[in-house]
Amino acid sequence: MIIYLHGFDSTSPGNHEKVLQLQFIDDDVRFISYSTLHPRHDMQHLLKEVHKAIELSDDPHPMICGVGLGGYWSERIGFLCGIKQVLFNPNLHPEDNMQGKIDRPEEYDDIATKCVSQFRLKNKERCLVVLSTHDEALDSRKTAEELENYYDIVWDETESHKFKKISQHLQTIRQFKNK
Repeated sequence: MIIYLHGFDSTSPGNHEKVLQLQFIDDDVRFISYSTLHPRHDMQHLLKEVHKAIELSDDPHPMICGVGLGGYWSERIGFLCGIKQVLFNPNLHPEDNMQGKIDRPEEYDDIATKCVSQFRLKNKERCLVVLSTHDEALDSRKTAEELENYYDIVWDETESHKFKKISQHLQTIRQFKNK
């Protein structure tokens, strides 16, 4: 089972395309939607829904995958639920770069302080990060610097922030999911 979390643009047709592409790895791809506007509520909702999906699946290697803001949540929720994560251009600091787009961005700071200390060290090698060299929304070099000591990073030379096409990374994701 693969759980897919959309980014800030929850209505993008690219979400459906990514779900279809992920089905080449696993027939059971579950799209979980969340508000994107209320971080504390989103975290509660996502924890509940992901935990429920894991409980209802018999997959010995469930995984969560997200793009942008969905990458932020996939890393944290995946860690808390004990499953592997794949992040495409994750938005690691929505409290800084989403000012004016979401209600109460300061809640992301609160979430960070309430999360397990040094969670990335404890999550080491359980997350795969795919970064675009052409990310027009986030500085992928800074993201790489923040994550490279904990996770494997794969660079993509063609896609933009939203990662419309992920098929070129499906084999890598499949191997990561099943190891």
